[in-house]
Amino acid sequence: MRLLRPLRPLQLLRPPSIPTQKHTGRLTHSSRPKPEGKQLVRYGSKWKQKTEPRTDRRSPLMQALDVGKEEEPVNHDHRTLSTQFELFTTHESSPGSPLFHPNGALIFQRLQSFLRAQYPAFGFREVVTPTIYKDSLWKQSGHWDNYQDDMFSVSSRRKRPPAAVREGVDVTLGTTQPTQGPAFTISKALGGEPTPSAPEPSACNHNDDVDSGDYGLKPMNCPGHCLLFKSRKLSYRELPVRYADFSPLHRNEISGSLSGLTRVRRFHQDDGHIFCRPSQVGQEIGKQLDFVDMVYNVFGMRVHKLVLSTRPLDGNFIGKAEDWDRAEEQLRTVLQNSGHEWELNKGDGAFYGPKIDVILLGNDARQHQTATIQLDFQLPQRFGLEYEAPAPEQERLGLESQDPAQLEQKGMVTPVMIHRAILGSFERFMALLIEHYNGRWPFWLSPRQVIVLAVGDNPTVLKHVSTLQDDLRMPHETGRLPRRMDAPRFQVDIDLRSESLAKKVASAKRRKYSIICVYGEKDLKGNSMVVDLSGIPNQLAIWNIMEKIKPGSQAPVKKNVPTEMNRNIPGARLEQPQLIRLMETLTGRYL
Repeated sequence: MRLLRPLRPLQLLRPPSIPTQKHTGRLTHSSRPKPEGKQLVRYGSKWKQKTEPRTDRRSPLMQALDVGKEEEPVNHDHRTLSTQFELFTTHESSPGSPLFHPNGALIFQRLQSFLRAQYPAFGFREVVTPTIYKDSLWKQSGHWDNYQDDMFSVSSRRKRPPAAVREGVDVTLGTTQPTQGPAFTISKALGGEPTPSAPEPSACNHNDDVDSGDYGLKPMNCPGHCLLFKSRKLSYRELPVRYADFSPLHRNEISGSLSGLTRVRRFHQDDGHIFCRPSQVGQEIGKQLDFVDMVYNVFGMRVHKLVLSTRPLDGNFIGKAEDWDRAEEQLRTVLQNSGHEWELNKGDGAFYGPKIDVILLGNDARQHQTATIQLDFQLPQRFGLEYEAPAPEQERLGLESQDPAQLEQKGMVTPVMIHRAILGSFERFMALLIEHYNGRWPFWLSPRQVIVLAVGDNPTVLKHVSTLQDDLRMPHETGRLPRRMDAPRFQVDIDLRSESLAKKVASAKRRKYSIICVYGEKDLKGNSMVVDLSGIPNQLAIWNIMEKIKPGSQAPVKKNVPTEMNRNIPGARLEQPQLIRLMETLTGRYL
């Protein structure tokens, strides 16, 4: 006999076609055509969608801070983003010369300040050089013959100065100058001693050809830095000499190639030149590659590869082939020891020397050349640059002599010149940053760092928000004049409009403010406010900072949140000193 399994209780299944919704009590009908052309009418019931249960238990304020979190600009083109965030514009009156709005100028200046802060660690000192030089300088440097098509030439319209110069007046400048020496002594009262005769123009440095000839707007800073080096008498102990320069440069790019910030005619470089002994070349280039790695790590960018460009194949170069071969071999040795991937690009070197180019990958998957390091044996020879050293013959070969007899001999040696730019063109690098961050800037670099939203129209609240703006812009400097040059400064805006909080928050998030503060009547007593930090990248680092400033404030957030999940930091209530400490910490850590 086989035992049967007991039957289960009968379960009535709800037909899948009947939703779990509330009936509205209304009947509806639908129709569809039949093959014969008749309409088949179907009657049924209309159901009201069941209200979803509330899962968000946060306060309305915290929910308001979530407005616009998922809104991201779709277009990553730096020209479109620059218009959206008011960074720069262009005008036909000066093609290829961007005009920076305050937001764009702020980013530009912070990039400069960042590099200036690093220069002492790498031995650079900043200099200021002219924008325009006579064509004789460009002919001496070789630019007039090899680079003239890419330069802007300028001709002077001033005629030959008069043969005599009035007392104390420089007629070539049209300005009054202080008198110098007895030739410019003002005569005494009438009947006194006679006034010395006016000097010849040459005695006042008014040469007949001082304003004649052509001039050129500088496309690069190296000739000016050579003049600075030549103006001093240096010993081998004082080398290397490292100059840094932020002067504007001009290059006559073809009008059809001009594009936003990536291809311009007027631009700025973090230009630097190193004058060193031949034995110091490898060490100096290695330091510059370390400089490059450090800088790009701060910006969250990775060097894609290094490219060594060698002597031009078309013969458009200056110097001897053996000097080029020696320079290229030194660069190969440095690249092999750098640990970076590198490749050879034959024939693409500058006309004065081989170079190492740093290649990045942008958001568009295109390669962008930014930093460059170039070795130059030619320009120091053309300008007759020298320094004094013992055993000059060994010194020229990059060898250290230990022979006392050779060391007693001293002579003049030509230094090696290294051209280097870490960011390259500021304008091009800003275009990469704009697309890289897509409007969501690190706090220290953001043109819109903090905004304080006033809740309601209470006059006391509005006045306190205005005062708070002044206190946050330059903490610890309120009421102090003059203010310290090294005092931290922040970009703080306020929103006092008579709009709902949701609209103000949505506007602030759309404009990509890094920190959004909300201040209302309830915050007057405790002098604290709700702060939203979701606009700052690298949220895991923000979590750690917040836990140190206000322990437990980030308890709802899991500590192992991946860096790419950057929208999990909820609003936190901070007092004003805590907020200031947060801003100073973010700036100091380049976050």
